[in-house]
Amino acid sequence: MSLPLFPLNTTLFPGCRLDLQLFEARYLDMLGRCLKQGTGFGVVTILEGRETGAAPNRLGAYGCEALIRDWQQQSNGLLGIRVEGGRRFRLLSQEEQADHLVVGEVEWLPEAAPQPLRDADGDLVALLVALAQHPMVAGLDMGGEVADRQALGCQLAYLLPFEPRLKLAWLGMDDQGQRLADIERHLVDLQGDFQA
Repeated sequence: MSLPLFPLNTTLFPGCRLDLQLFEARYLDMLGRCLKQGTGFGVVTILEGRETGAAPNRLGAYGCEALIRDWQQQSNGLLGIRVEGGRRFRLLSQEEQADHLVVGEVEWLPEAAPQPLRDADGDLVALLVALAQHPMVAGLDMGGEVADRQALGCQLAYLLPFEPRLKLAWLGMDDQGQRLADIERHLVDLQGDFQA
């Protein structure tokens, strides 16, 4: 399937929210088409290159569909939109159009049924509740209560300050339990680094 792409220095996850400011003509045109057709676009992580100007040299292998939830004119004159992560996808190929918009050929990744939270997830749930107190997270109306392990893993992977290669690996994981276990393992490693 062909999908317009919005390369960012951020990795979007299903159910997570992201605020964007649009000013480049290619993205304003893309947004107009998406709104007219009732479709989303793909957010992909930049591994090499910049967010503005020429198309990035290298993008991550996985991305997330961005569903437009709200838009408004900002006080600075730019168009602000809020998107929410939808389906995950694998990026098979990409092509830069004449207007410099990157369009990707994508394959949707399968989504398993959400698993209920377990008692062992308590520390991770508490961490997410603590993250929800941060003004930037609160501004996105994220964090706090989650309904299942899928939402817990996606929100933690999105909000925690880990490097892009890790976030991309977590985005590509089909197993919700494996994603949570891996996040927990890296949190323990991070805590060890701070104590060293």
